[in-house]
Formats: sequence, C-alpha cells, structure tokens
Amino acid sequence: MGEGLVFGAIGSSALVLGAVVGGRVQIPKRVLAAMLAFASGALITALAFELFEDSHEQGGLWRAGLGLMAGAVVFTVVSQRLDRAAAGDRPDEDHGSDKLDKDAASQAEAPSHASVTGSAGLALLAAVTLDGVPENIALGVSVGEGTGGVALLAAIFVSNFPEALVGSASMRAQGRSQGFIVGVWFGCAVLLAVAVAVGAGPLSNADPKTLSWPLAFAAGAVLASLADTLMPEAYEDGGPAVALSTAAGFVLSYVLATL
Repeated sequence: MGEGLVFGAIGSSALVLGAVVGGRVQIPKRVLAAMLAFASGALITALAFELFEDSHEQGGLWRAGLGLMAGAVVFTVVSQRLDRAAAGDRPDEDHGSDKLDKDAASQAEAPSHASVTGSAGLALLAAVTLDGVPENIALGVSVGEGTGGVALLAAIFVSNFPEALVGSASMRAQGRSQGFIVGVWFGCAVLLAVAVAVGAGPLSNADPKTLSWPLAFAAGAVLASLADTLMPEAYEDGGPAVALSTAAGFVLSYVLATL
C-alpha cells in the first residue's frame, strides 16, 4: 500500500505541475490547439489499447460493449448539462445595454491567445479522471503483484502533464481563477493517487470480470469526450495541422504503453 501511494504521488504530480504552468502562462491559441490534439491522441491510445482492450479480455465482449456505451451516454448527458449551466450564467439582454457594451469591449480587448474554451478544460478534466482511475488502479495492481509498473508509471506521468497543461489553459481562457484551476486538478491528482493505492491493496486480487465494467465505462466516457469536445475544439483553433499533433500523441503514448 505504501509503495502504491508513492507511485501514485509521482504519477499524479504531473497533473499539478501542468495545472500550475497552464494557469499562469499565456499560450498562443494554435499552440494550445496543437497540445489539445496531442492529448487527444494519447487518450485514443489509452481507450483503445488499455481500457477497452483490457475490459474485453477480462470480462468478454458484451460487458465491454455495454460498459462503453454506458460511459458514452453518461458523459454526453453530463456534458450537455454543463453546457446549459454555463449558458445560463451568461448575461442576456435584460441586463441592460451598458453590460452588453462592456462585454463587447472586453471581448475586443482580449488578447489573441488561448481561445480554446473552458468547456474543453472541463471535458479534459473529466476525461483524465475517468481514464486515470482504472489506469492507476492497473498501476497499483502491478505494484501489488510485484511486477514493477515503472514503464506504466512513466507513461502516466508523460501523458498527465500535457493534458493538465491544456486543460488548465483552457479554463484560464474562460476566466477561471488560478486557485480554482489548481484546486480542481489537485483534487484529480489526489483521487488518482488513491486509485493506485487501492489497486495495490484491496483490488490486487479482485475478479477480472469485476474490473471489466469500470474499464469499459471509462473507455466510453473518454471516447465521447474526444468526439464531443476535445477534437472539435482543437480543430476549430488549430485547423488541419492538428491532425499531425493527434498522430504524434497517439504514437508516443503507444510507444510508452508498450515498453
């Protein structure tokens, strides 16, 4: 359990580092879009070759398929409700022309930097959490079984940093405070570190069919986040060139996962 916590703290520390950097540094919108596409490519590797594949191998195709669809449905519903809540916070015409003029002026004066919207940041936070919990449980199981897990730890750390960096920069573009940004990503880091400890302890001898459901659910949620938010927003600000960043993220994440 203690070794699991150490591994979890190391892997999750990249989330906090990425959040601090992304929340403070102005990132040009095309660079931010390229990084968002890179993170999307890494998530494609995770859902295809770790989450869904492991779920299929451990619980069979029907469990994996049902779990994936359930994850996609839940993420889509939650994402729509978050979008509606965000739209409800925007001022309407009833608040007066002065307010509208002030908003228009602030938009005109806004620097042409990270314009990827905050919804991408929240979606990426959700994707990282849903992907990270089963992934870190798997890391904990490896540690608990004494099979190492150093390569998986390295892959988690390398993928966590750019994902948190892009997510926090997106939240900053929406106007979120530095305290909020660091706080939510720190909370995600703590959750994922605990997941490693749980994998190294109580779940180290769990029935593979039991673990199949959360793995597939996470795969579906990650896939929905990619299709619904992350990749469309990356393309909107980065154009066709983001395809290369997506491919690079996929390849690097795959290499690290297969070491």
